[in-house]
Amino acid sequence: MLARWVRLWFGFRDPVDRGTYFRHGAGLMALKYGIDALLIWRFAGRVWTPLNYLSPLLSTRTELLRGAPGWLIPLLVAIALPFLWIGVSMTMRRAADAGASPWIALLFFVPALNFVLMAVLSLLPSASTVEWPVEAPPAAVDDRLKSAMLGVAASLGISLITVAVGVYLRRNYSTGLFLGVPFTIGYICSYIYNYRVERPAGQSIVIALASVTIAAGALVLFALEGTVCTLMALPIALAIAFPGAVLGRIVARRGRHGLSGAGMALIVPLFVGLEPRATPPTDEVITVVDIAASPEIVWQHVVTFPDLPAPTEALFRAGVAAPLRARIQGYGVGAVRYCDFTTGSFVEPITAWDENRLLAFDITEQAPPMTELSPYRAVHPPHLDGYFRATHGEFRLTPLPGGRTRLEGRTTYVVDMFPQAYWAVPARAIVTAIHSRVLHHIQTLAEELQ
Repeated sequence: MLARWVRLWFGFRDPVDRGTYFRHGAGLMALKYGIDALLIWRFAGRVWTPLNYLSPLLSTRTELLRGAPGWLIPLLVAIALPFLWIGVSMTMRRAADAGASPWIALLFFVPALNFVLMAVLSLLPSASTVEWPVEAPPAAVDDRLKSAMLGVAASLGISLITVAVGVYLRRNYSTGLFLGVPFTIGYICSYIYNYRVERPAGQSIVIALASVTIAAGALVLFALEGTVCTLMALPIALAIAFPGAVLGRIVARRGRHGLSGAGMALIVPLFVGLEPRATPPTDEVITVVDIAASPEIVWQHVVTFPDLPAPTEALFRAGVAAPLRARIQGYGVGAVRYCDFTTGSFVEPITAWDENRLLAFDITEQAPPMTELSPYRAVHPPHLDGYFRATHGEFRLTPLPGGRTRLEGRTTYVVDMFPQAYWAVPARAIVTAIHSRVLHHIQTLAEELQ
């Protein structure tokens, strides 16, 4: 029985009728909801209701997971991947069994619309004309090589076009870019590889994953993106390309859609060009240190502080902007504070000045968050311009017994790149490292004067 379920969930050869699709789909959704709800209740202390689970709004998830351990979001993402694969796999085979194009399985990635798709496919009857052919003999090596190269070339072209439209024209690191592009790469190269002669599934998937890696390398080679962020995005791309490769092979095997099957890949650049820009959620990092000095002494080094030592942390040595010093022009509310980083200066107009207690400021201009690694000199990819930006900062001082002070640093920031849950993890790590560097420098300076 277990082996039969594994073949049903993870395979892609057998058709799936509407009854099986509904029963297994509902059961797996309930299982995933139970796992997510249990983890969120246990480690975030919040109730994850079925309405929260069905909500397509990112803000719903962001609010519920606020304050949760940093590892919880990556864990939830990792748990979601096998369910994502099962959903796409079964949706493709259910669509084919119903006589529809397996390409509609792409809608499974669209929030809210995926539930509509599942409901419709659970009602459509099986089509009597559907044929599921057996494996054909392997083709000659030369033909495989030609098909593979053509598939890689096509996927590379689609990637560069879509990145140009989404990032350089629309200035939007969107759903279509991070999900649609790798899925399309997997689909188109697998489709072309199997279009004339059916070839082994393993080869099709390997070529699809290789194409994604080649496309990532091309972004760095053509100076469209930097090495660090490209490598960080690669795991997502490889995971999404896998079901795309399976879909491309199925469509090519059935041979019912002709060249229109390949033409469907052009939908992604069009979708990226028209996709609306969503308002990103805000997040906040709070860091606290206890200092063996009075609030009056600590305050002197909060408003301004001299040069910090050269950074030794691996994060900063990898190119992330490190704070160097703080200076101020003026006094009280309306003064302008400047925090100098290795990549430039942050401009911080003061919005609250309660001496020895609170210093708050907005951040109206900021330096790039990092210096990207690249084979070229002075590469400045678009993601460095405002997609990860701090909006507000505060220092709060609380007197403690024994002439000591608790210093609390707060930074509010926005990650305007999909998927926010993925990019929020390194963003939080960066802000936390900056806080730690600044607060411990203030601590050292204040305790020396005590």
